[in-house]
Amino acid sequence: MAANIEIEAKALITEKEYLKIIKHFEDETSKEFDQTNHYIDTKDFALKQLGIGLRIRNVASNYTLTLKAPMAEGLLEKDQNISRESFQKLRKGIAFPDGIIKEFVKMIGIDSSKLQILAKLTTHRIEIEDEDSMKKLAIDKNVYNEITDYEVELEANTLDQAKIQLQKLFNDLGISYKDNPKSKQSRAMESIQNSIN
Repeated sequence: MAANIEIEAKALITEKEYLKIIKHFEDETSKEFDQTNHYIDTKDFALKQLGIGLRIRNVASNYTLTLKAPMAEGLLEKDQNISRESFQKLRKGIAFPDGIIKEFVKMIGIDSSKLQILAKLTTHRIEIEDEDSMKKLAIDKNVYNEITDYEVELEANTLDQAKIQLQKLFNDLGISYKDNPKSKQSRAMESIQNSIN
């Protein structure tokens, strides 16, 4: 299982701004792909109350179970590859995948049998990597619960560095920069809560 610290600045943008940023980077080397995140919690959002995020990301035929826990700066991210069969069992409410993440959930006092997939978000991602500065820019179109939004994420060594670099890009393109503290998971889960209320 891999563990790393994720430090990134994020900004929600309009569709027009999304198209402008894509055009700006059209000559850059990039990767383009679709990914679907399946967000997991208990019905009463026990993980969310602890500030913990849990998801299964599906890209092509790969499934990765990821736990994110807050740190002083950034998020501690633990990844565990799982089989399609394990994903299907969780989706059907049969069993949570065995492994270190299940053990962690148990350690913090949450019954893994109560965990279920509550929301789904599909992202069309364009990823641009600058090997010289070690930064990675993701330009995302997200669809969840009949909502479409657009977001830019920039990873860097520190949060301040990521924000400064993202703000510079936005200034160069004449786009107003406003930091977005809400993750994709938060937005998807809130949309589910709002549709219930």
